Amino acid sequence: MFQAITFQKNPAREKYYCSLLYLAALYDVVLGITFTFFPARTYAALGIGEKLPAFGGYVTLLGVFVLVVGVAYFLIARGDLRRNANLILIGTLYKLAYAGTAFFYWSQSSLPHVVFGALFGVVDMVFFVLMAECYGSLKKEIKG
Repeated sequence: MFQAITFQKNPAREKYYCSLLYLAALYDVVLGITFTFFPARTYAALGIGEKLPAFGGYVTLLGVFVLVVGVAYFLIARGDLRRNANLILIGTLYKLAYAGTAFFYWSQSSLPHVVFGALFGVVDMVFFVLMAECYGSLKKEIKG
């Protein structure tokens, strides 16, 4: 009958998942650096400088969080995916959390700029779907 494709039988699949995680790492590191070190410039570039919170620490803290998660994706990708499966799950849930939050506030017309939903939310939803598939595939192989 049908047999699940495992990484041992398909190293290209493992390379694909590592590439996916490296891409997520790059994306989050770039966003993290941008919002940690240049929040005022970023908001101004989006034409929403007046929406930057008076206490800049809010945006900086969120930027640092995204930066650290990006570093985590890098470490997961360069390590053993099977041993890091639970960390992949955490990263997957992080992507869902951002996308879900962005879409909710976008539906309420409460985002400071549409880019937070239409770009960042959509990108994170795509990452969520791809990373969920990665996690599911890893769990099947581990149980397998």
